[in-house]
Amino acid sequence: MERITEKMLELRVEWLNNLKGFKNPEYSTIGSFVIDYAYGGVSLHQYSNKHGGVNDVFSCGHIPKRDLFNRICAYMTDLY
Repeated sequence: MERITEKMLELRVEWLNNLKGFKNPEYSTIGSFVIDYAYGGVSLHQYSNKHGGVNDVFSCGHIPKRDLFNRICAYMTDLY
């Protein structure tokens, strides 16, 4: 089983942002996605306002990288 790295997650989020129409999202571009790192885990956040407020996309808090990678892949599959 291949180890999931931060780079793999960042590339997946970049791809997700491109699918949603955010080619080069600036900081806190409303609707764009970003990875948050805390407590030894990761979470997918989506900017919700111009002041940098975010929503936890999967409402699961910070989870292991592999779990988040799999959730992002499933989410992207629904977008196709």
